Amino acid sequence: MTTSLITGATAGIGAAFARRLAADGHGLVLVARDAVRLTERAEELRGRYGVDVEVLQADLAADGGIAAVEERLRSPVLPPVDVLVNNAGFGQSGRFPDAPMADELRMLRLHCEAVLRLTAAAAEGMRERERGFVVNVASVAAFMPRGTYAASKAWVVRFTEGAALDLRGSGIRLLALCPGFVRTEFHERAGMDATRLPRFAWLDADAVVSAALRDLARGRVVSVPDVRYKAAVALARHVPSRLFGAASTTAGRRYDPKRG
Repeated sequence: MTTSLITGATAGIGAAFARRLAADGHGLVLVARDAVRLTERAEELRGRYGVDVEVLQADLAADGGIAAVEERLRSPVLPPVDVLVNNAGFGQSGRFPDAPMADELRMLRLHCEAVLRLTAAAAEGMRERERGFVVNVASVAAFMPRGTYAASKAWVVRFTEGAALDLRGSGIRLLALCPGFVRTEFHERAGMDATRLPRFAWLDADAVVSAALRDLARGRVVSVPDVRYKAAVALARHVPSRLFGAASTTAGRRYDPKRG
């Protein structure tokens, strides 16, 4: 049985990957910070799909959490991980330099260091077995000037492209997934007011995962789900950075329950 390890697996895109891979018969290793939600998600997936599900509580913004997942990826006795989905992440509403520096550094560790270390740990065994898949969840923000969040996601895209070249011929495929706005808990948790976004801007998490797996099967290294966001990325490559200022201000407004 193929085993897939998914970080940030209890909600949003991570939960959608878990559902889809379980439906395809994969055993799962679910990684997240919340032990209660992890247990609930594992029980749900076992009952619905009849697959083996491990849970691993870990905070990937802390060195100990990253190390715990590295250890699982390198385990010589547990089922080897053939698919790694680096999905864990968070956003914040503060603009540079107003956002707390501790949050900025935590974001870089989660979005960059954890992705680097877990991809490297997974690649060791995958290269020996001459097969494996790594999906690193980035964002369309990677192509736009939007502070530390966008910069960290741009790093994810470039790192994935470089690693894919370095591992060419090894049997390992890598994909940077760059979705737009997806209906998840992400924006509310980040304190962002997303209520002003038009309905057509939103994507469904399950549809995003399906698009990612199609692109992975086709051998693509960067996946931008949905033609609307493909157009947005193409436009962003040609629009001066200063023109994104107004959009950044709107997206960065703090979520207000009275308005939201």
